[in-house]
Amino acid sequence: MRQPYLSSREVSSSRKRWRAFPVPRVAMCGDCVEKEYPNRGNTCLENGSFLLNFTGCAVCSKRDFMLITNKSLKEEDGEEIVTYDHLCKNCHHVIARHEYTFSIMDEFQEYTMLCLLCGKAEDTISILPDDPRQMTLLF
Repeated sequence: MRQPYLSSREVSSSRKRWRAFPVPRVAMCGDCVEKEYPNRGNTCLENGSFLLNFTGCAVCSKRDFMLITNKSLKEEDGEEIVTYDHLCKNCHHVIARHEYTFSIMDEFQEYTMLCLLCGKAEDTISILPDDPRQMTLLF
């Protein structure tokens, strides 16, 4: 069984200043998912599971709903970090560790997600009434 590990800061954004900090090493199971860390574009999940990517538990061979355990929310330097584990409902095998972050940088809300099961994603949304990135020049 493969046991991939991924630091929470290996996904980067062109606008975001990533800090390196240790993440508790949780064995994740690439044998339980169809694709490891699928690209989810800008779909960042704060909770839940991407069941379409779940092929079934490699330990008990059942394909059922998952448990979410060890959920934590911490705030560091103005960034909210939500982490939790995806577990097999039947045998409690750890399938993946999920990390979701939220921060405000300048006039933008920034979201990221990194999870073996749910994938990797980033999104940036303007906090202004009119998004300056969508404005056209009037010259």
